[in-house]
Amino acid sequence: MADRSVRLKKRSEFLRVAARGRKVPSPGLVLQALGREDADPARIGFTVTKKVGNAVVRNRARRRLREAVRAVEREQSLRGVDLVLIGRGGTGGRAFSALVGDLRRALRKAGVREGE
Repeated sequence: MADRSVRLKKRSEFLRVAARGRKVPSPGLVLQALGREDADPARIGFTVTKKVGNAVVRNRARRRLREAVRAVEREQSLRGVDLVLIGRGGTGGRAFSALVGDLRRALRKAGVREGE
């Protein structure tokens, strides 16, 4: 996520990924992935619903999800896919290594990257 321009920002982009993409739940997050027909860097969107908590809690969860994506991208670049990461109630309190593991497993199940 070196560049902010590779983020999903519009509601219509989030809805397109939700409608056509593959959904993979895990304890720390829910991943929605939709493949594209190009090799451009992954476009990634983050969202956390109000059910999770107040603004402070939601922003903390979003920051942790962004850091988890950065950690995974250091290992292997993600290309040709749109991703939406949805924070859950346990996202903020989950151990960071477990959160990164959740993301790796979700990406593998969604077919975004090969097995390790």
